[in-house]
Amino acid sequence: MDARFRAGGARMSGAPVGRVVVACTISFPVEVERLLAAGVAPHEFVRSGARSAENLAVVGRDPAVQGADVVFGQPHPDDVCAARRLRWVHLSTAGYTRYDVEAVRAALAARGAFLTTSSAVYADPCAEHALAFLLAASRRLPECLENQLGARGWPDAPVRSRSALLRGRRVLLLGFGAIGRRLAELLAPFEVELCVLRARPRGDEPGRVVGPEALGDAFAWADHVVSSLPAAEGTRGLVSRALLARMRPDAWFFNVGRGVTVDQGALLEALEARRLGGAYLDVTDPEPLPPEHPLWRAPSCYITPHSAGGRREEPVAQVEHFVANLRRFERGEALVDRVI
Repeated sequence: MDARFRAGGARMSGAPVGRVVVACTISFPVEVERLLAAGVAPHEFVRSGARSAENLAVVGRDPAVQGADVVFGQPHPDDVCAARRLRWVHLSTAGYTRYDVEAVRAALAARGAFLTTSSAVYADPCAEHALAFLLAASRRLPECLENQLGARGWPDAPVRSRSALLRGRRVLLLGFGAIGRRLAELLAPFEVELCVLRARPRGDEPGRVVGPEALGDAFAWADHVVSSLPAAEGTRGLVSRALLARMRPDAWFFNVGRGVTVDQGALLEALEARRLGGAYLDVTDPEPLPPEHPLWRAPSCYITPHSAGGRREEPVAQVEHFVANLRRFERGEALVDRVI
């Protein structure tokens, strides 16, 4: 599973690429559009008529994709299958669940075409968001904010007694793609004990490696379990009722991956029964999470609105990542964040 999330990939033919047609299915602010157009030159640049400013929006089918050699954005999977000239699709997201299906894989394979993601764009913000979660949980920041918004007392003794250090804690990373690797780097100064879920160890892991069969013991071992798992075959519901039951009552669960990877009902029950220290969730199932959903009111559950990957410079970073990969494509070099 993790092998798909490495940077680079198999080399292309090695032959330089001539002028191509590049279609974009996502809209950007005007100044970023200019940056993209300049980066695409001297290739022909086509703006899709079905563009959306929402990165995760599902756009409709569009003729612009049909005539393109390269597509940047979120093209409709049926267009990816039908576009005969298409040689490379670069997604504006880190996830690619809609495209990880047999029809798309077969169509790309038949043309010798590639699919890349923008995982590198989101590694830093998601890892920093997860680190902020970890520190907030350790230092009891949410309960201090709740006190400020409510009673405005001075609960120094209980807050101090419940506060902990992140340094030296046991952290289990579910997923060791771009986000997991970056989080491991950010955690290094805290001298945590790391354990990494990886089906096939590669020797570059910064701590002990466990496979799916050993997850129960790893959940029981951890002070903090941090998931950056994508929604893919083998990850849906992976954080199960049985695994959550192995966690200690003072352990915390964090998710910056995808909501469908967690048995959310079991997580809710564990929180309500106070069998967990708490949970920090950037992703849920469904999204948006309805206002009446009980997770909003679960004890020690803190939710951010799928914002972990966000930053002010996100559109610029997306375009710069695509343009850098376009230069590699032109030279016939390996593409970064290639998944198919």
